[in-house]
Amino acid sequence: MKVVGDDVRAAALALPQVRELFEWEMPTFRVAKKLFLTLPDGETSMAVKCPIAERNELVLAEPKKFWVAAHEAGGAWVRVRLEALDDLDELAAIVLDSWRQAASPKLLEEFADR
Repeated sequence: MKVVGDDVRAAALALPQVRELFEWEMPTFRVAKKLFLTLPDGETSMAVKCPIAERNELVLAEPKKFWVAAHEAGGAWVRVRLEALDDLDELAAIVLDSWRQAASPKLLEEFADR
């Protein structure tokens, strides 16, 4: 199954307090007001929050799936090629991990109770 931008959108919007906006000529997703995901490159990839150490490990382990855009090299972001994802479960896990990094502690606590 090929993962597409609408799958990313569905995974992101299924999480609490997420809003989709159109900024920087692409769809962006925020939890409360914190950015946690973008859909650049004509929705063929997504950029998600990822601690730099983990990001570097991902890129080394799976360079066909993960990479770092030059302008994001100094930040805690990684790009993901949608066509390289295995399935919707992998997509959902990546989106959830990024959301957790941007969500407030209170929201994380409330979400953990579900």
